[in-house]
Amino acid sequence: MTITIWPKRRRKKGQRSPVIELDVQYAPDSESDGEPPSPGLIERWVKAALHGRRGDAELAIRIVGKEEIQQLNRTYRHKDAPTNVLSFPFDAPPGVELPMLGDIAICAPVVRAEALAQGKAIDAHWAHMVIHGVLHLLGYDHIVDAEAQVMEALEVEILAGLGYADPYAVAVN
Repeated sequence: MTITIWPKRRRKKGQRSPVIELDVQYAPDSESDGEPPSPGLIERWVKAALHGRRGDAELAIRIVGKEEIQQLNRTYRHKDAPTNVLSFPFDAPPGVELPMLGDIAICAPVVRAEALAQGKAIDAHWAHMVIHGVLHLLGYDHIVDAEAQVMEALEVEILAGLGYADPYAVAVN
């Protein structure tokens, strides 16, 4: 399913709001462990992550099961285990500017299991994984501590704007 997000408000004359092309795909086994979020919710989270950080954008988000994410993780990261989210940024040729950001794969069973294990609301964890994946497509990373702090702070800010709690806060029981 492809969603085109057209601007809802007009800007000042001569200014144009960004257009976002979002392709949301659901693999057949993505519902094996609960229902994944709707395209409308995914759209909301993508818009929040891109707001003010990118003009026009094209990206695909594929919701997958454990087998597919494990295969992708093995092929591209040489880690033979399921993971929550993988991002595949589009690498445009030098001097060519295209709105294509890349692709994101999110494993529904892993996201659900993590949310339950961490005592988080499932939709909040989904929002975090979508935003995390989009930020990777925008060039953010968390390999180096300083970069991780920047990326995590941005995630917390975006999630707060959507009404979600800090995903990195330690739960106090």
